[in-house]
Amino acid sequence: MGYRIFPEAARLLLDIEQSKGKTIKELRKNEIEFQKKVLQMKIEAERRLPPKQIIFFDRGIPDSIAYYRLYRENPAPVIKASQKRKYKKVFLLEQLPFEKDYARIEDEDFAKNIQQLLYQSYLDLGYEVVKVPLGTIEERVKFILAKTQPYKKVANIVRPFI
Repeated sequence: MGYRIFPEAARLLLDIEQSKGKTIKELRKNEIEFQKKVLQMKIEAERRLPPKQIIFFDRGIPDSIAYYRLYRENPAPVIKASQKRKYKKVFLLEQLPFEKDYARIEDEDFAKNIQQLLYQSYLDLGYEVVKVPLGTIEERVKFILAKTQPYKKVANIVRPFI
């Protein structure tokens, strides 16, 4: 379809570090330190990408607010970083049945909790969050593209654990 995307930063970080010989357990033993690295990766990515294009981020900078709150870390630095970059649209995909994998070590209760925290984090920043209903991949893509056609800047998709 020709749109630029930026994958989930946490997965990207895990993949990069695993390629250097580190284990998931090592990387996730201090969750807040892991989240800080994820945040820095997102900030750097957004800084480098062209601002005049539609770019879909699997997870945006404000997602880190939810994780900081969950781990009882002061989210002030994330809020400040989030206020420097604005998205034209924010999408929150309704959760599919939960599946664990190499990067997703949390459980279904965690996924439901973080979903609500993600939603609230974007609302707190003044975003209108567009909820994307359950459906096939094609249906979800069609729904999102219909909502992004008027925009020529960055869009963000907040994807739950699926």
